[in-house]
Amino acid sequence: MILSRRQLLASGAALALAPRAAWAAPANSLDATAQTKGRRFGTAVGMGQFPDPRYRALIEAECGVIVPENELKMRAIHPNGPDEFDFAKADILVDYATSYDLKIRGHNLIWHHPDWMPKWSETLDYGPKPAERVAQILSKHVDTVCRRYADRIFTWDVVNEAIDPETGRMRDMVFSRHLGDDCMDIVFDAARKAAPQAALVYNDFMTWGDNSARHREGVLKLLDRMKSRKVPVDVLGVQSHIGAGESGNVKGTMTFDAREEADWKSFMDAATALYPRLQITEFDVSEVGTPADIPARDRIIADLARRYLDMMLRYPGLDHVMCWGMLDHHSWLQSRTRRADGMMKRGCPYDANYQPKPLRQAIADAFRNAPPRA
Repeated sequence: MILSRRQLLASGAALALAPRAAWAAPANSLDATAQTKGRRFGTAVGMGQFPDPRYRALIEAECGVIVPENELKMRAIHPNGPDEFDFAKADILVDYATSYDLKIRGHNLIWHHPDWMPKWSETLDYGPKPAERVAQILSKHVDTVCRRYADRIFTWDVVNEAIDPETGRMRDMVFSRHLGDDCMDIVFDAARKAAPQAALVYNDFMTWGDNSARHREGVLKLLDRMKSRKVPVDVLGVQSHIGAGESGNVKGTMTFDAREEADWKSFMDAATALYPRLQITEFDVSEVGTPADIPARDRIIADLARRYLDMMLRYPGLDHVMCWGMLDHHSWLQSRTRRADGMMKRGCPYDANYQPKPLRQAIADAFRNAPPRA
């Protein structure tokens, strides 16, 4: 059954106001712990998980920030064409966050990847002046979305994943095909005008290791170009899908050894020289190749996360950390590269029984031991 917008909003309001499941929250939430160092903690939530009352209770117990997982993306808002807008699902999540005094990240205004754009974007007739038509579509989209949520969204991933990790160059997709590099400028300029109060983010999934070297290099070139052209970028978003799995076409590692850490630090030092403000926007741990034994696996995951977060939190401009889901069974990781033994991945702070894991403790300890935010 396809629900109407009114039915969606009514059901969402009912869920948001429904009695909460009993929740034995830890004594100090992850967000409260982060706040002791001037930072915040939060998670992604989408309409696939939102109906779960125990998940909503967990969010309210642990988080100070949420980000709609898919509902603000262009493909969700424009399913049928560039001039039709559907905000029903996004409104439910934004209204929920507002009612519980949760800060809201916007993700994302443009996902610069042909696989994740609306289907109509590749088939639309852009007319005799396609560059002008594309610029008009982008500007209208950004302006309409940003103004709808105004100051309720405090930061936006304006452009997501513009760099092809295999080549280190700008991805080929329909908008940049017509506008070239100006595509980035147009979207950020429109966001600054429509949401002057929001921190504007370039967000990407580069990581450590040789497989991501071209990606890191390409992101640095893009950041340098935007800086030199005075594109209104405020923040670098580091997705932080860490560990051994696959993000895009990049396979990560579970080691984060001395050489990998040095390579990553070199990239981060260069990036923060251009843009000192940072956000960890999509943190989780993919753990393909780890043992089946759950206590052993959880220790490996927590140790990797702690070493990574300890390093990242030394950058004084890092203002918040977002998990890409709090619960293993609700995580997107389950649909990615599968474990050889078929077991559920354990890359989120809580397990499928809603119990905290060593990863949750690692995140809390990293916040406690971090220097204060500048």
